[in-house]
Amino acid sequence: MNPSTDEPQLKILCEDINKTFIQKGHIEVPVIRDINLQVAENEFLVVLGPGQCGKSTLLRIIAGLERPDTGYVALDGFPITGPGPDRGVVFQGYMLFAWRTVLGNVEMGLKLRGVPARERRSVARHYIRLVGLEDFENHYPHQLSGGMKQRVGIARAYANSPKVMLLDEPFGQLDAQTRMFMQHETVRIWEQEKRTVIFVTNNIDEALFLADRIILMEGKLPGRIKQEYVVNLPRPRDHEDPGLLKLRTTIAAATELVL
Repeated sequence: MNPSTDEPQLKILCEDINKTFIQKGHIEVPVIRDINLQVAENEFLVVLGPGQCGKSTLLRIIAGLERPDTGYVALDGFPITGPGPDRGVVFQGYMLFAWRTVLGNVEMGLKLRGVPARERRSVARHYIRLVGLEDFENHYPHQLSGGMKQRVGIARAYANSPKVMLLDEPFGQLDAQTRMFMQHETVRIWEQEKRTVIFVTNNIDEALFLADRIILMEGKLPGRIKQEYVVNLPRPRDHEDPGLLKLRTTIAAATELVL
């Protein structure tokens, strides 16, 4: 019997993930313990927790940048053993090439994969338009604001046509107004170019504005999943929506995070 087409397809699977770092050659620091997580296709999942709770390590394991000590992590049923173009990663730092223009940065992944110049520039320009930077494609990073630099990073990640987007506190360096603008932009882009998204943040309001589902991490190492919240609220969302405010209070009571 075929599964219902209405049922979301499993995209990411983490089973019994554990990770310990070794510091100063011999000191063991348990970072995450007993992580079990399923992420559906096209789901916008937010991993929420304070600093030093293991959330970024979990993201890096899914990205293939770290290997778990034990456990299993898979994308579309295939084990993740390292980085790959099927996962686009956006970090808090802008990670742009200072000597390349916006266009040059966005097309870099395609160039490394051997995509012909005309095709890769067409793809890059599509995503530059998607993030609203079509008038800045010949600008260099030093000529851009922080929010614009992060939009270049998002465009570059999307240009490689990844199955999954992984964002690690991408707006942490931005001022409050720009951060809110980027949250709106992130939802707009996700709705236009649907992907599975895993977004790491320490900000409750940001999590509530973005997420289909929030995974709350415990506030200490080793990081464990403490609670899960489904954000069944219509989009576009209003920060003053009574349903959002109620869930905000519930999450705040369960964590050490400030609002």
